[in-house]
Amino acid sequence: MSLTTVDVRSSLNVLGSILQYLAVPLLVPLIAALAYGESPMPYLATIAVSVGVGTTLAQFPRRRIDDREAFLTVSLAWLSIAVVGAIPMVIEGTGVFSSPINAAFEGMSGITTTGATVIRDFDAHSRALLLWRQVLQWLGGLGVLLLATAVLSRLSVAGAQLMETESRTEDVTKLTPGIEDTAKILGRLYLGLTVGATLVLLALGAVGVAPNMTVYDAVAHALTSIATAGFSPRAESLGAFSPAVQWATVLFMVVGATNFVLIYAVLRGNVGRLRESPEFRFYVGVLLTVSVLLTGLLFANRTIPGGIEPTVRHAVFQTASIVTTTGYASTDFNTWSAAAKHILFSCMFIGGMAGSTTCSLKALRWLIVSKSFWRDLNVAAHPRSIVPVRLGEEVVDESTVRDVYAYTLVALVFFLVGTVILVADGERANVPLTEFEALSAAASMFFNIGPAFGQAGPYGTYAGFAWSSKVVMFLLMWVGRIEIVPVLVLLTPTFWRR
Repeated sequence: MSLTTVDVRSSLNVLGSILQYLAVPLLVPLIAALAYGESPMPYLATIAVSVGVGTTLAQFPRRRIDDREAFLTVSLAWLSIAVVGAIPMVIEGTGVFSSPINAAFEGMSGITTTGATVIRDFDAHSRALLLWRQVLQWLGGLGVLLLATAVLSRLSVAGAQLMETESRTEDVTKLTPGIEDTAKILGRLYLGLTVGATLVLLALGAVGVAPNMTVYDAVAHALTSIATAGFSPRAESLGAFSPAVQWATVLFMVVGATNFVLIYAVLRGNVGRLRESPEFRFYVGVLLTVSVLLTGLLFANRTIPGGIEPTVRHAVFQTASIVTTTGYASTDFNTWSAAAKHILFSCMFIGGMAGSTTCSLKALRWLIVSKSFWRDLNVAAHPRSIVPVRLGEEVVDESTVRDVYAYTLVALVFFLVGTVILVADGERANVPLTEFEALSAAASMFFNIGPAFGQAGPYGTYAGFAWSSKVVMFLLMWVGRIEIVPVLVLLTPTFWRR
């Protein structure tokens, strides 16, 4: 009799299939390398590794994929793709990527759509390699979108089943016979939005309002804006482009962090779904409120030269970038006032909507927490009253409310522990961090934001952190991106025993 209830072979079989398919997106940087006269070897070698390892793992028999196998597969998939994604960087070996740890950090930052980078000199790296970083983030955005709609909601992970209530995922599944067809619908929508963003950026270049927008730049930034990911082939990020490009990118980021099932409903003519969604109203309300607050602070401190438009633009852009966890920069917000920086820091904990490409705690959980807290205040005043927590017309189950509270608490504990480790490790390695630098770096890693403050600011880099700190950050990005539970559950002895 088997001593474990986990069918490891089935999980490895699925992982093998995933690695085999990873060869397809690797063709993009391969073609770019040939087009720009760069070495194709990093991508040919990675394709060989991906197909070879994937084919080997796919030989294991697949008997079942139940909840436990799903946990194992999800955890291994994100980890494996990060490692394979780092191989072209190690082979190229230019600049900071002479260190495998830096390459692994960049690979994990890519697939988790974190957007944190260790690159110091962007000109030192090939255009194909920079494009591979963008493709890796686009894959991560698609992967987490499918994970949220097809896996986490089914497993009721950390309150993710709320998405069934709020976004009515069954509206999609009723149109299709199974999860595979649902994934195809969402994948096509994701691809369509990416193509749309590319065309908009190209159009802005064509009409002369974005004179330095090349086809390469348009594709690269469309890949990571819809994915709410944040990598850019430019050292100045979106600050390298005109105001028109920055305003357009705000729209792309906001759309990428909107529940894709709601977007699907709107495209089918049901615009009222946006108005009916409490989470969407909460999400937009947060964006507007923070934008107004930041605009007021920037005006009061005369932080942005040039008058009203640039002040409003940078306030709105950075609000959207941090709340949606994209991590782009339109300016160096390291130079802003302490109050403005602390507002941006607070935004790292919010996130966009469930069922989107966004990271962090997500607006839906904060909506449930606020409604539950308000309910508790009313019950305290009227002890005999029975007040359910509602999302629109739907009553949220009390077990789900507890799940949301538990997940939020555990996430904040991870963030705080990560902060302490980074501070302690920095002192050990003689790379001291201020408290705010450590707090923002830990939050940026675990909630997959990208830039932090101080040396890891919007125009900075994580290259200066100790190698051991980068290993901790690698793990924080991994655990945070797949919502903690799939990794933690693997560490419980009962997971592996009957």
